[in-house]
Amino acid sequence: MKRAIILFPKFENQQVIESIRGKYDPLAGFIAPHLTLVFPFDSDLTTEELRLHVEHALAGAKPFRVRLNGFSGDFRDGYLFLNVKTGNDEIIELHDRLYTGILQQFLFRRLQYCPHLTVGKVEQLDNFEQALEELASIDEQFEGVIDRVCIDNIDAGDQSVSECSFHLE
Repeated sequence: MKRAIILFPKFENQQVIESIRGKYDPLAGFIAPHLTLVFPFDSDLTTEELRLHVEHALAGAKPFRVRLNGFSGDFRDGYLFLNVKTGNDEIIELHDRLYTGILQQFLFRRLQYCPHLTVGKVEQLDNFEQALEELASIDEQFEGVIDRVCIDNIDAGDQSVSECSFHLE
């Protein structure tokens, strides 16, 4: 079963993100805007095993504020990102806590983890550059509170469905 562990921030101006994703993100109709803590992985872990691990890893974690602003991208893969400006340290701490124990084997060590909200994927380099230029003109701040972590199941068609969630206290 393929799963991911993610954050679903809520912003008053979330429609701006949804509009951008509608234009650039082929997964926009499959999952809401999110920040990934544990990237999609295949495993035979039971719901209970994973739930217990996440519960233990999140022990003592408190809700925190996030602010996202500005766009960047990875030209190698064509991904477009909305950058995290406030809340980076807290997100990285959750990421590091989760990639321990039974999830340690799934940590992708070739790239440093950098919290972001993916807003698109553009295949052609010319289109990628044009998309980044267009996004540079958007100077919107996205502010909210992160108060829960979700485990999502991802089916063969990339549809994401929440398996369970954990409230930060």
